[in-house]
Amino acid sequence: MFRVMLDNMAEENSSLNIWPEIEKAEKENRRELVLQGSAVDKKIQSSGGLHARLYSLSLLNYLEISQCPSLHEIHENIRHLSHLQSLILCRNKLTAVPKSIGDLKAIKVLDLSVNQLQSLPEEICALSELNTLNISCNSITALPDGLSKCVKLASINVSKNALSRIPDDLWCSNLELLSTIIASENAIEQLSSEVHNLPALKVLDLSSNKLQELPWELADCSKLKETNFKGNKLKDKRLEKMVNGCQTKSVLDYLRAGGRGKGKGKQQDGEASEKLVSKKKSGGKQKGKKEAEEVDELNRMVVRVLHVSKVPTAVTVKVSEGIKDVRPYIVCCIVKGMNLRQGNALKRFLVAQTKLHDEICGKRTTATIATHDLGLLKAPLLYDARPRDTLKIVPLGRKEMRAAELLELLQQEADELRKHKKRQNVSGLHKYLQLLDGKDFYPCLVDAEDHVVSFPPITNSERTKIKRSTQELFLEVTSSTSLQICKDVMDALIIRMAELNKLTFDVKEDVGSDEETDVISAPPADDPASSELTVVQVKVVDVDGNLKVVYPSKTDLISDVSNLTVIR
Repeated sequence: MFRVMLDNMAEENSSLNIWPEIEKAEKENRRELVLQGSAVDKKIQSSGGLHARLYSLSLLNYLEISQCPSLHEIHENIRHLSHLQSLILCRNKLTAVPKSIGDLKAIKVLDLSVNQLQSLPEEICALSELNTLNISCNSITALPDGLSKCVKLASINVSKNALSRIPDDLWCSNLELLSTIIASENAIEQLSSEVHNLPALKVLDLSSNKLQELPWELADCSKLKETNFKGNKLKDKRLEKMVNGCQTKSVLDYLRAGGRGKGKGKQQDGEASEKLVSKKKSGGKQKGKKEAEEVDELNRMVVRVLHVSKVPTAVTVKVSEGIKDVRPYIVCCIVKGMNLRQGNALKRFLVAQTKLHDEICGKRTTATIATHDLGLLKAPLLYDARPRDTLKIVPLGRKEMRAAELLELLQQEADELRKHKKRQNVSGLHKYLQLLDGKDFYPCLVDAEDHVVSFPPITNSERTKIKRSTQELFLEVTSSTSLQICKDVMDALIIRMAELNKLTFDVKEDVGSDEETDVISAPPADDPASSELTVVQVKVVDVDGNLKVVYPSKTDLISDVSNLTVIR
């Protein structure tokens, strides 16, 4: 019956040739398929949707269809892909999800982010194996009741929607694996006091909502390590300042102790809490003002912008003509004052960069970050497009090789890793390789000695690798999408660096406790007197020297982070 139905569908599309990607997956009995970008989008336009033969690839356990603005719907026949474990349908313009998605009982990862969805079918709650759900950047006004049936759910991202509440059953103790909840940029008015029922909760992001209070029960989440409540107008103004600048532990300690409001934590009863509040009030307005100023100063982060005209040895990046058809957008800057020597500072920075790649950079599909040791760069720099067979680079942790050889090697390694772990999912590394499919020229950043120091979106060069001894960093963000995305990503990176530098300054870890084992040849610098960062402007010019962009400009680094001061 299934075969007959598919044959009928094929006859309906008889005027359409089978897509080569689908044909290849069919012939090779492939377990994964990635369809993304403008070339696929044109096929969707001409076919009036996805090719019917796609739904006959019953062996697939990983399917990604992304960056196709002409894709508005998925056919009910998606149910026939019964072995799917990961379904990635991000960055399209889907307006609805078929109810038959509930038949995909093996689904573990479902990504419907950056579409035009206004609702989700209740059938989604039948996905008993679901581990990761991402529906961010849509227009969804309500989540379906029954998500507690997805007992293996570990991560949910519903950010940038129009939610006014989170369903009560999401706080159910049945969800004992749920460790990450991202619900930023909605209109959520209340955080349930039942939040403590989630025993595995580690990350909770409710920034930029309409919260007025935080329940003291939040302090009873024993594994909670990372919270974000920035952008909410809390009644307790000291707590509001703390969530905008302090670490999660300080916020939870404040809630546990009772704060200034009616929260109390398990260590105090109601009467003790009232006495605490009364005692604080008796101090008068002057004491409250002084405390607020102390909190402000304690949590303040400073970023100072140094104009390119004030730098005698300014670094300039020249952009070649050929790059416009490959990966045309780039912004760069220099950061001084970042302390990577102490403790796990370097590791935290690298983890933060990876997180930005996964989130704001859309797993490197919209933008890619590269960081370099400025002391190892030979300026001026050239952002160029070079033939895939002649471009050479010394990749991180490897010897020099041609870019085409590197991609082939990485593909083999990814395949071996997949076989070794006995899984068919496309790894993160595998996905990055897909971004260069079909390209004859590859983007690269080249130094004055014609050494390739960056090969976006794949890797940096070992030549300019940052270490604990790095004192000045050269930052680079590239994109094939838009210049503004480059700026947005760079803004996010610098703000995160300011936060990490503040943390390193406050914690005062010992030098050399990190696993990184580079040898510091120069004498260790004195401990910095503050966590202030200096960002030096870098100009990007065309081949004739005409200015294309300078970062940061006056319109960059405009942030709503209340404890961040940018001095220009």
